[in-house]
Amino acid sequence: MNPSLAMGAYGFYVWSSVAVFFIVLLIDTLAPLARRRRNLRELRARIARQENRRRPGTPPSNESNA
Repeated sequence: MNPSLAMGAYGFYVWSSVAVFFIVLLIDTLAPLARRRRNLRELRARIARQENRRRPGTPPSNESNA
């Protein structure tokens, strides 16, 4: 193995630490995106429920009565 990659006797520790860092960085980037999508989906469902509960038997306000 290349001595610069082996880093003496500490190669395994160094490269596993780098791998853990990038995994945490990836999770830290993707978690807020997933949370935003979930929050938007829940908000749309809540708005739809409120629209249906507001006036039972009448069409939702976003439909025209033409």
